[in-house]
Amino acid sequence: MIPPGCSSQFVAAMEQVLDVYKRPYNPARPVVCMDESPKQLIRETRIPIPMSKGHDKKCDYEYQRMGVCNIFMVNEPLAGFRKVKTTRRKCKTDWAELVKEIADIYYPDAEKITLVMDNFSTHGPSALYEQFEPSEAKRIWDRFEFIFTPKHGSWLNMAEIELNVLNNQCLGHRIASIEQVVTGIDAWEKARNGASKKINWQFTTKDARIKLKKLYPSIYV
Repeated sequence: MIPPGCSSQFVAAMEQVLDVYKRPYNPARPVVCMDESPKQLIRETRIPIPMSKGHDKKCDYEYQRMGVCNIFMVNEPLAGFRKVKTTRRKCKTDWAELVKEIADIYYPDAEKITLVMDNFSTHGPSALYEQFEPSEAKRIWDRFEFIFTPKHGSWLNMAEIELNVLNNQCLGHRIASIEQVVTGIDAWEKARNGASKKINWQFTTKDARIKLKKLYPSIYV
């Protein structure tokens, strides 16, 4: 989604993200993207007819809603690494726990972790202080450089690309329980990490100033 008309706030945040994406690969200062998405849990009410030669799989139109789970995607595009975490909720404490895992489990030896993410209300240092003691919250916060994509600019988050791949390859069918979601995601994550699938981001600030010129304020002297 691109906001209509010019928006200095949008382009400032966009150019900051694009500058981050120009940084060369540095394992000591990794650039990591994070996004999240709900997954509706759906149970079949009738046993599907499996695919056979010359016939597609057939599912009944009726189904039973079994709730919703939340999927966090953590992706380091230049390293070809991703980690997916499934939670039953989407709230500040879940995000805070994920950030702690990124710092202490995924990147324990990094000097500074640049974390690119959407500017949701649940994403912010305050969540750390709501979940941890002040000294622990500050310790975790100091491990990061937080970079936020602009409002209506989720397409700038490379973790969204990885989430789309996950949905297309793994989650694009009816799944009844969070346990089944976790099992499928674990297999997908292992295979994709094993193949070292990277994202080759090409869109630059120079491109943005040409292709998205209408978003930039006009300066009159």
